[in-house]
Amino acid sequence: MLDVTDKNNNAGSPIEVFLAFLKLGLTSYGGPIAHLGYFRRELIERRGWLSDNQFGQLLAICQFLPGPTSSQLGFCIGLLRAGWLGALLAFLAFTLPSAILLIAFSTILPMLSGSVGVKAVHGLKLVACAVVTDAVLAMAKRLCPDITRRAIAVLSLAALLLISSTTVQFLVVVCAALAGTLLLRNITAPDSAHKIPISYKPGVGVLFILLFGLLLISLPVFATAKPDILSVAGAFYQAGALVFGGGHVVLPLLKDSIVTSGWVTPEQFLAGYGASQAIPGPMFAFSAYLGSVLSAEESAWLMALVALGFMFLPGFLLIIGVLPFWSAISQKPLASRAIAGVNAAVVGLLAAALYNPIFTSGINGPSDVAIVVVAFGLLTIWRLSPLIVVVWCVFANIFLLWL
Repeated sequence: MLDVTDKNNNAGSPIEVFLAFLKLGLTSYGGPIAHLGYFRRELIERRGWLSDNQFGQLLAICQFLPGPTSSQLGFCIGLLRAGWLGALLAFLAFTLPSAILLIAFSTILPMLSGSVGVKAVHGLKLVACAVVTDAVLAMAKRLCPDITRRAIAVLSLAALLLISSTTVQFLVVVCAALAGTLLLRNITAPDSAHKIPISYKPGVGVLFILLFGLLLISLPVFATAKPDILSVAGAFYQAGALVFGGGHVVLPLLKDSIVTSGWVTPEQFLAGYGASQAIPGPMFAFSAYLGSVLSAEESAWLMALVALGFMFLPGFLLIIGVLPFWSAISQKPLASRAIAGVNAAVVGLLAAALYNPIFTSGINGPSDVAIVVVAFGLLTIWRLSPLIVVVWCVFANIFLLWL
């Protein structure tokens, strides 16, 4: 087995990784951007597994590549912490709770109907407002310590507020890397404490990238009009390989391949999407629901696992392929300046996402602001668990029905 952990980097155990990500999988509401706030609070502040600089580097890589950003980030952290088994367990622990709930969503959906259910789901959006605000402020403090990096963050934020698109995100990150290279000349030597400790060779990374391309080309060859195992694997692999950022961005691709083909009805698709808004974990777990619904001749659980696995697979193949190259170049002085610029831009990216869609879809009036302010205080002043913040936001929002 390849050793991907640094012997001097306080490597942890696979069970430690599993339990940490199981907690995150059960409590991380609000979509991929909100997940980053939960990750940072649990894995950096509480457990000290990596630095903000390393977190920012990994996040920048995941933003560059197609796939579910928060799940790829969790996979990377599990890989660095406890090797290949740690990466697998991080993925399973973070994903399976939501996947299991979505497969069994028909028993959950009735409880989310009516005004109480609507208020409860809206309360989960308010949790994301508080968690991401905390994450943005904390990362800004650590990743933007000087005027130049603050300017990069502010300009990145402004650009994304004006034009919010994947293309602009990519251009912002590229421009930030160039700005860091040219302007952050005080960063003259790499800091080994912030190195991403990957010890498998770049040749291994090349093999994973080739496997990614081979599957992308070959799976559609075996596809048929019926939702058999190979056709489902190909459809979900293609969707996972072509979407950047994860989250709600994947919905149009899934709708085109799954609904248009007649494998599921529009009503089934929207019902599952609605249920996915009320549970924690990655949005890509929606694929498990679709796999179970479209199963005609095969076992529902088998098709759910096929859809789920092939949805996540391309993003993981790419991140494994890219990491050794990033690890090799990130310790060069010029690369260190570029990374510092990119990390500053990441703060701007998160701040833009905090405004849209988190604030725009979550804040509907003064009462929502009040709930978020209290939630933010619970996180930052009393340092309470995000689970308590979830309970506060949901029940406070439901209580407003009787006022």
